[in-house]
Amino acid sequence: MKPIAEIFPLLNTAPKQIVITMHQKPDPDAMGSSLGLFHVLTALGHSVTVISPTNWAGFLNWMPGCEKVIDYDYRRPEAEAVLQKAEWIFCLDFNTLSRAKNMAPVIAGLACVKILIDHHQQPEESAFDYGISDTAKSSTSEMVYDFIVNSGNKDKVNIAVAECLYAGVIGDTGSFRFPAATASVHSMVAHLKETGFNHTLVHENIYDNFLENRLRFIGMALLHRMEIMYEYNTALIAISKNDLLKFDIKTGDTEGLVNYPLTIQGIKLAAIVIDRDEERKWSFRSKGDFDTNTFARTYFNGGGHYSASGGRSSDSLDKTIQKFKQSIKENASLLQ
Repeated sequence: MKPIAEIFPLLNTAPKQIVITMHQKPDPDAMGSSLGLFHVLTALGHSVTVISPTNWAGFLNWMPGCEKVIDYDYRRPEAEAVLQKAEWIFCLDFNTLSRAKNMAPVIAGLACVKILIDHHQQPEESAFDYGISDTAKSSTSEMVYDFIVNSGNKDKVNIAVAECLYAGVIGDTGSFRFPAATASVHSMVAHLKETGFNHTLVHENIYDNFLENRLRFIGMALLHRMEIMYEYNTALIAISKNDLLKFDIKTGDTEGLVNYPLTIQGIKLAAIVIDRDEERKWSFRSKGDFDTNTFARTYFNGGGHYSASGGRSSDSLDKTIQKFKQSIKENASLLQ
């Protein structure tokens, strides 16, 4: 994978057919970084299409340009026609093609230039022609901002770009709570604010934009589905398929639920498992020195960041819970 800076001179040459994509079930950072880059590349005269491998949470629909994003699963023929014409494809907020779900084999088979911008651990560098992978960065949105500035296009950052990138940054830093919210993040936000965008409105769109059923679902989950294992300083929330159906839970409605147990004194590891149709999906969050990335990769075919990772299992809900409990016993010394 060649340094991403090598494509900077090419941004201002002849217009190109460009696709921007992200990981399945995109979160604020995935969608925000993709749309932020979309607006800048469009302003440079390129023909740009954003394609999501799957659907996304409704609370992201406010983002400028979101109405133009193609859902690959839902509009596959249209998406594949665009992909086949692409000269460049930017892959944002994921670093292994498998994270693009059903789009993965299509991306792998494309002859176009593949460009990576991502901040997760252990990238599949051989899959990309150019790119940058920096785990020290707060978010892919911060990295897209760096890409814009370093390529000499800082003047293209307008209100639409600012709203998208800010949403991604607050999503991945917990509204600047996490250690990744470095001085460079705040310098970036200071520049974004100079565009005149309303940061309060962005927060409201991300965090205060749900239906009543989600709040009732969260209450049920914390009261009836949360198990605290103080001997391992661990909390587990297990959500069944019936729970999802009963509360009419949609994509994005479980976002952030895994963070609640970390507010309990002494808890170092919080986990949530959700019984999806095709597999059981895991999310892990930690405080202190427990490495969720290694844990997820070792036990649950996943990975991510040191303190925030995801995984999956083809086992039944009961069996994958049993495996989790065995795995924390094996890591008991790291959770003390």
